[in-house]
Amino acid sequence: MSIEFEDGVEERIVTTSRIRDDDSEGSLRPRNLSEYVGQEKAKENLSVFIEAARMRGEPLDHVLLYGPPGLGKTTLAGIISNEMNVNIRITSGPAVEKGGDLAALLTNLNENDILFIDEIHRLNRSVEEVLYPAMEDYALDIVIGKGPAARSIRLDLPKFTLIGATTRAGQLTSPLRDRFGVMIRLEMYSTGELLQIVNRSAKILAIPTDRDGALEIAMRSRGTPRIANRLLKRVRDFAQVRSDGKITKEVADRALLSLEIDKLGLDSIDRRMLQSIIRNFAGGPVGLDTLAASIGEESVTLEDVYEPYLLQIGFLNRTPRGRCVTPAAYEHLHMKAPEGAGFTQQKIELE
Repeated sequence: MSIEFEDGVEERIVTTSRIRDDDSEGSLRPRNLSEYVGQEKAKENLSVFIEAARMRGEPLDHVLLYGPPGLGKTTLAGIISNEMNVNIRITSGPAVEKGGDLAALLTNLNENDILFIDEIHRLNRSVEEVLYPAMEDYALDIVIGKGPAARSIRLDLPKFTLIGATTRAGQLTSPLRDRFGVMIRLEMYSTGELLQIVNRSAKILAIPTDRDGALEIAMRSRGTPRIANRLLKRVRDFAQVRSDGKITKEVADRALLSLEIDKLGLDSIDRRMLQSIIRNFAGGPVGLDTLAASIGEESVTLEDVYEPYLLQIGFLNRTPRGRCVTPAAYEHLHMKAPEGAGFTQQKIELE
């Protein structure tokens, strides 16, 4: 299901990107590592690095958080700030257009503060050049004047920690990536972990929820806490209007079916994409541009927004000749796979 706003922009309810419906999400964010659900290995390592930095009275080494959207990179940056008991300044790669913008942010930091840059892979290359000495030597190299009269001065900065977040670590330049001392990949969440998150959020929002109702939401959240919290709020609306206000398995199931979200978290656009490959292209292979034209979407949208989850659960394969639907997708859609297609059955792990 997609939500259309007054400006005509449509946003899917199961998208991993932030939408305006998530504006109240801040109140659900955990404040420290003990409240943060999942990512056990990342939490274990971070707790050691944070404790060591605090014992030495030094800033934490620069941290790179990477992984799919919606897994809690911004939340984890805030937790690091709280655990280190320092301030955090938040910006994003596209917002820092010039070296002067970055210089203004850095010079306003206090000792041991944190600068968080979301979508750091989208930083301008000229801005990156300013960032290198700041990360290594805590200094800014500034050129004053032009031509023969130009001169360079070095401005000392307070010691700080840069936390960068990206969904595309491969697009970071090697010089920038190598300057991060701590690199943490966030993994998709299991159904059990999402169940804990749904229960915690329901308690904070004072939503009466039984275990089966919370589990139904968790199973359809595509391994992403952001989607889990979003679905919880929408199911709450159905529970209040069409039931007694409590989220049970039956209420959650009816609500999510009304939102066109099936048992695996697929929405109508996911199913239309798979059905188009099956009906129009005999299950594939089909080129990305051809597929995009057949369902009226842009190819970059298919590649970045729709494909990742379908690939993850084994419903779609990428081959040199194009995209192919797997037998698991045929089974889920209750459609008969063509005989002799040569597909390899793939097991879907939900737990």
